[in-house]
Amino acid sequence: MPDTTLLAGPAIRRLRRREGLTQSAMAAQLGISPSYLNLVERNQRPLSARLLVRLAEAFDFDPRSLRQDEAVGGVDGLRRRLADARFADLAIDRDEIAEWLSAAPQAALAFARLFDASGPGGDVAGEGDPMELVRREIERWRNHFPDLDAAAEELADELRLSSADTGAALAERLRQKHQIAVRTLPVEVMPDALRRLDLHARQLQLSELLDPASRNFQVALQLALLEQRDEITAIANGAQFADRAAWRLFRRHLAAYFAAAVLMPYGRLLRACEATGYDLPILQRRFGVGFEQLAHRLTTLQRVGQRGLPFFMARVDRAGQFSKRYAGASGTALLDSGTGCPLWVAHRAFERAGQLCVQLASFEEPNGTASQWLTIARTVEGSGAPGADGARFVVALGIEAGLAGSLAQARGLALTPAEAVPIGPGCAGCHRKDCMQRSLPPRGAALSFDERARGLTPFSFAE
Repeated sequence: MPDTTLLAGPAIRRLRRREGLTQSAMAAQLGISPSYLNLVERNQRPLSARLLVRLAEAFDFDPRSLRQDEAVGGVDGLRRRLADARFADLAIDRDEIAEWLSAAPQAALAFARLFDASGPGGDVAGEGDPMELVRREIERWRNHFPDLDAAAEELADELRLSSADTGAALAERLRQKHQIAVRTLPVEVMPDALRRLDLHARQLQLSELLDPASRNFQVALQLALLEQRDEITAIANGAQFADRAAWRLFRRHLAAYFAAAVLMPYGRLLRACEATGYDLPILQRRFGVGFEQLAHRLTTLQRVGQRGLPFFMARVDRAGQFSKRYAGASGTALLDSGTGCPLWVAHRAFERAGQLCVQLASFEEPNGTASQWLTIARTVEGSGAPGADGARFVVALGIEAGLAGSLAQARGLALTPAEAVPIGPGCAGCHRKDCMQRSLPPRGAALSFDERARGLTPFSFAE
């Protein structure tokens, strides 16, 4: 641990008070001067590795307790919460948040828990909402699970040696190691399922409705459930969900994470991203995956010392609802409200089915600041019975404009604030006055009325 990076004054002060010690008494046990301990407690000196070892030896002290910032998602996690409309008039900047997290991590954690329990805008969200509980846990990990990634990369290397055909290699692994054959069945035999494990027949049965990329994913998912069960269960148990449905949803996410990591192993994918400028169609063809699979995987490339670009990803339906949203390491607040701005390209992509739609957007956060994001969106089709209207969603992949210059999909675009389309966090959370698309007034704003005139927008309101 670097000697110059860990400021942990509040944690050391809590430990000393718990032990009933004065600064002089604790300093004596640690072999340091009282004045030095005083500086450490006031965050004017870092906690060195040597002192950390002495604390662990002298007291019942778990060094992991120093990482309360991880429990709230770090500075970015607090910043997303403080972007809520309830705090719009406070103009709290990033430096203040970092200082708060450093000086009073327990207070920051208490705020985060209270905010998460109440939900955005003060609505009672989600203590019992399994989807929201799982999303918070995924964001706490920044959607990167290093042990699963390493295991998936090892398996991918083994599969690559056995066959150049990914689908054949996956099926052979399932047959040889688990004595389970892969069988594709017609829709009339599997009218209500896309994947089914029949242990009596020793078959993994897949619907013919699945395209090749989805079939490979389902076989990899089954391998995850068979070969990584203990690791997946251990990570899920670590979340300490009281809700059993949340636990099962999180396990499903982890199994899908492993499956995607097998199809797109970390090192190979990152090298291909850097070589192609993250050219999405090329990456899809090279790894034989769908757009949604690739978009989700790009949010996970956060290996220490080998990081990819910090993308966010969302899946949106025609009603504007987010069925998936992963901020990853992007730090964006764009996904926090649960609904998107109708001017955002993710909603307009429904009109251009199957095409990549690119937009530079200026996102106005509730605290009044603006950030620019390059968003790439396209429709994805759900599997459905022949002749029926299948489900259709839009998957949006986004990155801060300042990091997007090298992307293949950004070529020819002027990534400047002047060229960006202004968007907000949905009408109820957006305070921009000149929006012609507004359908609701901003939550908490005082409406103003003039019976003698009608403005260009349907609602007038005070700041």
